[in-house]
Parts: sequence; C-alpha cells; structure tokens
Amino acid sequence: MSRFDPYQHLSIRLNPDGTLTRLSNIPNTEANPGVIPGLATVSKDVTVNAETKVWARIFCHTQLPSNDNTVARLPILFYFHDGGFVFYSAANLAAHQACSALASEIPVIVVAVDHRLAPEHRLPAQYEDAVDTILWVKKQALDSEGEKWLRDYGDFTRCYLGGNIALHAALRALNNNDIKPLNINALPKGTGRDHRFCNPLVDGPYKSKVSSIRRCLVIAFNMDPMFDRVQAFVEMLVKQGVQVEARFDEVGFHNIDLVDIQRSQALLNILKEFII
Repeated sequence: MSRFDPYQHLSIRLNPDGTLTRLSNIPNTEANPGVIPGLATVSKDVTVNAETKVWARIFCHTQLPSNDNTVARLPILFYFHDGGFVFYSAANLAAHQACSALASEIPVIVVAVDHRLAPEHRLPAQYEDAVDTILWVKKQALDSEGEKWLRDYGDFTRCYLGGNIALHAALRALNNNDIKPLNINALPKGTGRDHRFCNPLVDGPYKSKVSSIRRCLVIAFNMDPMFDRVQAFVEMLVKQGVQVEARFDEVGFHNIDLVDIQRSQALLNILKEFII
C-alpha cells in the first residue's frame, strides 16, 4: 500500500467538520487602481455577489490602442485562477502577475474571478460564481452607470473564458440566461472522475448547449495525465460543430508555464493569436 499522504503533500489538514486548514503561506498582493511608473496595467477589485462574497479583480492596460482618435475596445477575458477549486485567490501574486501580463501583452481587459473554495463550498458553487460574474459583466454593459473600465473600454461582443470552470459556466450561462450583448467564445460529495463536473464527455443537463460555443482553443501537453481525455474532448467539440483550435505539445506538462518562462511566453503568444 502506498504511503503517499496527499494532505501532507498539499500542506493541508482536514478538519472534523469537513473544512480544510491550509498550511501553505501563499503570498497575495493588493490591486493597483492608480498608474505605477514602469507597470503597463492598472487593476481594481469589485464586488460581484455580496451575499456569497464573490468578487473579481479587473485588469486594464494603461495605454489603450486607438484608431482615428477613438479608443479601440478590447476583448474581455474571464480568468479563473489555479488551485483545483481548493487553493488560492484572485489576489494570489502569481495570478495577479499572470493577469497583468495578459492585459498588457494581448491586450485584453481581464476579469479575474475570486470564486469560493472547496470543500467548504462544493461544486457546483464555483460554476455558479463564474456565472454570477458573467451576468455581472452583462449588467455593466447595459447600465449607463456601470463599471467604467468595462463600459468605456471593453468589447462585450468578444468575451473569452478559460479552463474547466469556463466550460461549465459558459454552458450554464447559455442555458438559463439571455446574456446579450455578451458573446462568449469559450465535485459534489461522493462523486468521482466520471461525474459530469470532471468529465465533459458525460451527458448532462447542459451538454446540448455545447454547439452554442462559437470558438474554442484547447492547449494540452503529452505528460499531462488528462491528455487522452483532452483529445477526446476536442473530438466531441468538433462533432458538435464548434470551431476548435487544438494545440497539442509532445513535451510538457500541466502548468509548465509556471516554471518555464519560455513556455509561458509561447502560451501567451498562442492566446494572443487566438483572441486578436
């Protein structure tokens, strides 16, 4: 029997009430709503849902592109931070730096969602938080007094989401809500890896909406243990008529961009090419 202790490996302690004590000291950083010399972006925190305490951090380039003296509107990218639903925050230093790079180099307006964490809040809470954020952005588009950076500089017809949360959030939003003018391109207790929250190939209440996704970029690495499932996911998208751009790399692994600067820049370039 393996002596591997996942709790020790992840520096967490499971409490009797089912909550976690997270023992790692992960550095966070404050938003910078004012221009800082040498920094290409500004950021601000906004409340998405006061009841669930969900908030988001918005990133915007300090020098917006213009055409004929008119500020060009930027695509809006919804960003869902790393951590497997269990760790971190939109204020995490690594997430903040990643969002700042996306906002400055693509450029886009980034809406980084600070969703609730599991197991204190089990799935689908994270998907619900993502949908709340999508609908919050829609509200800003329709409100003359809405969030200024989004209202003045965002292109609500070009919205992009990324990751597991993004797929489920997009399908839920398309299923139950009229999200116009937004245009999106694209575990509960006792469940396993083949629950629909983990396996997008499984039939579920929202799978019929997959064909509503206009475009999808899929990036995967051969050393990722989920590589085979990602390939099957791409095949499913294509069969549903989704315009898919798949980038498979024989060398690499999940989150390689966190440890390899060159790969990080390469992934950023792929995102830029897809969005712009």
